[in-house]
Amino acid sequence: MAAAPLLNRTIISAIALVASFGIALSLSIPLFALEMERWGLSSTVSGLNAMVAGLGNVAIIPFVPKMARRFGVRAVLAVSLGVACLTLPLFWLWQNIVAWFLLRFLFGAMVGVLFVLSEFWINAAAPPERRGLVMGIYATTLCLGFALGPAILSIIGTSGFLPYIATSAIIALGFLPLAFVGGDTPDTDGEAKRSILSFLLAAPSATLAALIFGAIETGAISHLAVHGVRLGLPEAQGALLISAFTLGNALLQVPLGYLSDRLDRRVMLLALGAVSTLFALALAFYGTSFWMMVLILLPLGGISGALYTVGLAHLGSRFTGMDLASANAAFVMLYSVGLMAGPTALGYSMDKGGAYGLPLAIAALCALYTLLVGIRHVFTRRTA
Repeated sequence: MAAAPLLNRTIISAIALVASFGIALSLSIPLFALEMERWGLSSTVSGLNAMVAGLGNVAIIPFVPKMARRFGVRAVLAVSLGVACLTLPLFWLWQNIVAWFLLRFLFGAMVGVLFVLSEFWINAAAPPERRGLVMGIYATTLCLGFALGPAILSIIGTSGFLPYIATSAIIALGFLPLAFVGGDTPDTDGEAKRSILSFLLAAPSATLAALIFGAIETGAISHLAVHGVRLGLPEAQGALLISAFTLGNALLQVPLGYLSDRLDRRVMLLALGAVSTLFALALAFYGTSFWMMVLILLPLGGISGALYTVGLAHLGSRFTGMDLASANAAFVMLYSVGLMAGPTALGYSMDKGGAYGLPLAIAALCALYTLLVGIRHVFTRRTA
C-alpha cells in the first residue's frame, strides 16, 4: 500500500493560514508597544496590555471545541479571521488606553481560536507515521513567520495608519488557504469524552511541555538581551542572543520532529527536558562570551522548542476527533499561561540571581518538567 503523502492540500492550507497570522502577530506586538511608548505610557502598562491578550486567549479556549462542533472548523476560523481583520484598524481609530485593553483582549481571543483549530486541523490530517515531521514543518514555518513580521514593520514604519491596515491585510490572506481547502475539514462529530482541563492529567507529558516552553520562549525573548548587557555585551550583541535562540528553534524542529516519529514520544519528551536542562546550566556557567552564548543558545532554542513540536505530535497520536480538539485546546491554553507567567518569573529570577538568574531559572523549569515526566513514565510502565 502506498504511503500517504507527507503534505496534502489540507495540511498545506492550515499551515499557510497560521503562518500568515503568525506574521501579523509578530508585526503587531512591537507596533502596539512602540505606539504606547509614544503616548508616554510606562513599560508596566504596556506589559499589562500585552498580558490582557493572553487572558483573552485563555478565556475563549475552553469554548473553542464546542464552537467547532456546532458550527464547523472552517466557519469558526473564518469568523475569527474576520474579527481579527476588523480589530486592527480600530487600534488606530480608537487611540485610548482603556479601549486598547478591550481590543487587545478581543484580539487575543481570536489568536486563541485560530491556533487551537489550525493545530487541531494539522494534527488530525497528518499521516500517523510522519506526524512528528509534519508538526516540525509547521513549527518551522511558524518561526519563519514570526521572524518576517518585524522585518516588514521595519520597511513600512511604525507611524500612521499604514502598519495597522497592512497587518489587517496580512491576516486577511488567511482566507485564501481557507477557501482553497474547500470542505475537507477534520471530523467534529460526537462529543469529547473528557473536559479540557482533564487532559492535564490524561496527557501531562504533552500539555506540560506547552506550559514550560511557553514560559521559556517568552521569558528568553523578553530578557536575553538584558542578560547579555549585564554580562558586559554591547546592546546590539545582546539583541543577537535572541536571534540565536529563535534561529535554533527554527532549524531543529524538522529533524527533531522526524526523530520523534521513530521513538517513543514520551521518552523523547523526557530526553528533551533533560538536555534542555543541561544546556541551560551550560549557559549559566560557561556563557561568559558572546560566541559561547550563541553556541549554547542555538541548540537550547531548538531542543526546548521541540517540547512544543513533539508534545503536539504526542497528542495527535493519542486522541482523535473532538478529543483531539479538546486536547489541542488544553495544549494552547497552557502555552498561553506559560506565555503570561514566563517573563515575570524569569525577570524575578534575574533580579534575585544576578548573572546566573536567567539561565538557572530556565534550567529549573526544564528540570522540574523532566522530573514530572520521568515520574509519569515510571508510573505508566508499572501500571502497564
